[in-house]
Amino acid sequence: MTLKQFGFILAISVTVLSLSNCKDETKPIKQTEILFKREGELTITKADDSKVVLDIEIADTDFDIQTGLMYRNSMEKKQGMLFVFDDVSERYFYMKNTKIPLDLIYINENKTIVSFQKNAKPFDETSLPSNAPAKYVLEVNAGLVNLWKLSVGDSIDYSEI
Repeated sequence: MTLKQFGFILAISVTVLSLSNCKDETKPIKQTEILFKREGELTITKADDSKVVLDIEIADTDFDIQTGLMYRNSMEKKQGMLFVFDDVSERYFYMKNTKIPLDLIYINENKTIVSFQKNAKPFDETSLPSNAPAKYVLEVNAGLVNLWKLSVGDSIDYSEI
């Protein structure tokens, strides 16, 4: 093999290897769907003693609290996510990377509802404050606070499974 042939083969090899490492930018990355995992049951007791019962996921670790319902495609009517904090403080949530509209229910340390943020818009990074100290936050599908006729002063109780 001559030096010229060797150079040609080397150039072709480098080109083929370079091209094989290029990503096809037209191919979308498929995200794994995050499915609901039942971790407990929550009961909302209204002033008239009627009840609403939900299956819940519990967000009580830093990762779960930071991620919440981000990247979810849907949630059933009788499902929700309960955020459990170590302290009682005014809470500020937002809808970054959240695909579904939500109602946020802020709950104090006595498990009494203190405020709502209704119909939070997907992907909106506007702050959604509790406007009162809260230890828990319950996220449900948008419109359910009105459908269930929940009020400040209603209470919750929950159990883990």
